[in-house]
Amino acid sequence: MAADQYALATWANAITTSRLLLVPLMIWLVPSGDQGGWAAAALWLVLCCSDFVDGYLARKQGTTRSGAFLDPLADKVLVLGAMFALVSAEVFWIVPVVIIAVREVGISVYRIFAGAKGVSVPASRMGKYKTLTQQFAVGFALFPVTATSATWLWKGFLWIAVVLTTVSGIQYLWRARTTPHLPIPADTPVTL
Repeated sequence: MAADQYALATWANAITTSRLLLVPLMIWLVPSGDQGGWAAAALWLVLCCSDFVDGYLARKQGTTRSGAFLDPLADKVLVLGAMFALVSAEVFWIVPVVIIAVREVGISVYRIFAGAKGVSVPASRMGKYKTLTQQFAVGFALFPVTATSATWLWKGFLWIAVVLTTVSGIQYLWRARTTPHLPIPADTPVTL
């Protein structure tokens, strides 16, 4: 049976909400220094896999407007929380993380305004790729085996994530300017 598009109490939303509630634990588990940590890496793997599970359930049971808002929000809060924890631990350089954060906050604010006007803005395919790349960057920086001996791996994923994050942000803005029913007027200047 397909879920009502306005439903809040769905299994997919329950998993998404659980992911949000586990963000403080994830941040707390990020070790200081660049050696990685098994507990943080294991929790990160569980949280990333749960993202696929809630997506699967949403497609199987029917997507909801709340899920279209909550799932990308959970991704952003989780990724940005872990990335800033890694910045604080002096693993990630702050510049790529700030670039990612500015885009993520900007698109989240856009989704809120669009939602207030009754427009759902689900994640695009490029947005899903950038989330996966961000998850790999954090995961490889946390996984003790790659944290120190393969820094090129997580640094590469981090910079690929910056590119995909920027490109997908531009796509959202372009779509908003060229689609008449979305809330950003065509004469609004495009800024990132």
